[in-house]
Amino acid sequence: MPQSAEKVLDHAKLFHEPEYQEMLARKRDTFECPASAEAVEAQREYTKTWGYREKNLAREAAVINPAKACQPLGAVFAAAGFEKTMSFVHGSQGCVAYYRSHLSRHFKEPASAVSSSMTEDAAVFGGLNNMIDGLANTYSLYEPKMIAVSTTCMAEVIGDDLKSFIQNAKKKGSVPEEYDVPFAHTPAFVGSHVDGYDNMIKGVLDHFWAGKERKAGDTINIIPGFDGFCVGNNREYKRILDLMGVKYTLIQDASDQFDTPSDGHFRMYSGGTTLADTEAALNAKATVSLQAWCTRKTLDYIGETGQETASFHYPLGVAATDELLMKISALAGVAIPEQLTLERGRLIDAMADSQAYLHGKKYAIFGDPDFVQAMARFVMETGGEPTHCLATNGTKAWEEEMRTLLASSPFGGDAKVWGGKDLWALRSLMLTEPVDFLIGSSYGKYLERDTGTPLIRLTFPIFDRHHHHRFPLVGYQGGLRLLTTILDKVFDKLDRDSEVPAKTDISFDLTR
Repeated sequence: MPQSAEKVLDHAKLFHEPEYQEMLARKRDTFECPASAEAVEAQREYTKTWGYREKNLAREAAVINPAKACQPLGAVFAAAGFEKTMSFVHGSQGCVAYYRSHLSRHFKEPASAVSSSMTEDAAVFGGLNNMIDGLANTYSLYEPKMIAVSTTCMAEVIGDDLKSFIQNAKKKGSVPEEYDVPFAHTPAFVGSHVDGYDNMIKGVLDHFWAGKERKAGDTINIIPGFDGFCVGNNREYKRILDLMGVKYTLIQDASDQFDTPSDGHFRMYSGGTTLADTEAALNAKATVSLQAWCTRKTLDYIGETGQETASFHYPLGVAATDELLMKISALAGVAIPEQLTLERGRLIDAMADSQAYLHGKKYAIFGDPDFVQAMARFVMETGGEPTHCLATNGTKAWEEEMRTLLASSPFGGDAKVWGGKDLWALRSLMLTEPVDFLIGSSYGKYLERDTGTPLIRLTFPIFDRHHHHRFPLVGYQGGLRLLTTILDKVFDKLDRDSEVPAKTDISFDLTR
C-alpha cells in the first residue's frame, strides 16, 4: 500500500500512486461511459471558439459557477461584526454548515453560527417550535449579548414570519422580553450575499433605532461592507480615521472576530461594534458606506432618519482614497494630516517606479460589484486595461456606472462589462479575447488552468492561499500591498516565460 504509518502522503500525491490510478481508470471505463480521447479533445477545442462563445453568453436556463454566494452568508458575516453576537439562521442545518465552512475556510478562523434545524415536519407545519427551542438553546448555551436572526430558502418558501416568531418565542420565555434579537429576511433564491449583508445591517439598525428620536451629533458612521479582507482593511480604516482625529463609529467591525490569537483561550466572540455604539449611531452627523452596492437599503433607511449619507466603491488606489479622505474631511471638519499626504506620494512614486511593467497589461476582473468597480479603476491608474469586468450579482445600474467609469480613462476604451454572467461565460470571453492576468477569488484557478492566464487572488473567497486577508488593500498603504501583489505576478510570469535554458532564457534578467 502507498500509505502507511511511516509514509503518510498528502491526498494530492496519494492519488498519483499506481493503485489509485488503476482504480480511477476502472471507474472511468465502467461507470462514466467515457468518450474517446479524440472526441473529448475536439469538444475542448470547440469550447474555445467564437461560435461556442455566442451560445454560451446566450444561456438563460442554467448558471454555471456563479461568482456569488447566497443571501444568508452575507447576513452571517454581518452579524459577526457586532459585540458578542451569535448568528441564528432559521432554516436547515446543512445550509448553515455551508456558511460556517465558507467563512472559516477563507479566514482560517472558527465562524460561529447556529441553526433552527428545520426538517420535513417544519417545512409542512412551519418552524415556530424550532425558533422557540433554538433561541432558548442559543441564549443558554452560548451566552451572547445579541442573537441576529436570518433565514434560508426553506423558511422563506413556506412564509415564516420572523417578527411574530421572535415575539412568540419571547412570550414562551426563550429569551427575556427586552433581549436584543434583530432579524432580516434573507431568501437565498434571490439576490446574493451582498444583499444579505445589506438586509442584516438594516435589520440591526432598525432594531436599535426604531421609535427613537434622533439628536444630531458630530460622529461619523462608517459601514465597511461585505469584505473578505476586513481584518486588514478595517484596521487600516481605523488607523486613517484616528490620524485625522475623526470621531467615528465603525458599524459592523469583524476584524477581531476573524483574527483571534492562539494564546490558550478560546474566544467565541471577539471585538465587534458595541451594542451601545450601534444604538448611539442614530445620532451621528452622517453615515458613509465604503461599498455602495451592498448597502443600498441600509443607506435609504439611514437617510430617512435625517442623517446625511455618502457612498463609495471600495477605496482602492490613489483617486478612490483621495475622494474618501476629502469627503471625511468635509463631513468632520478636520484637515487631512501630513502623514497621509506622504503616504499618498509614496504610493504614486511606487506606481511610477513600476510603470514600465504595468502599462498596457490586459486584465479580466470578477467578483462583487464594488470590488470589480474599484479594481478596474486601480488597474487603469497603473496604465492597465480592464478588458473583461464581470459581476454575477451586478445589476443594469451597475453596468451603466461601470461604463461611465471606463469611459473616463483612455485605458477603458476597449473594456466590456458583464453583469449577471457567470465564470463559465468568463471562460469563453478569456479564450476568445485573451488577457494577461485574471483578478478575482480562488474560484478563478479553474480559469487559470483552462486558459493559461495567471490568477491574482484579491477578493473573497480565498481558500487555497493563506493569510492574505490579514493585510490591507485599501487606502494608500493598502495600495502599496495591492500594487506589489500584482507586480509579483507580472514578474513571476516574466520568469516562467524565459526560464528554459538556451531556448527562452535570452533575457532571463536578474534585475527588473
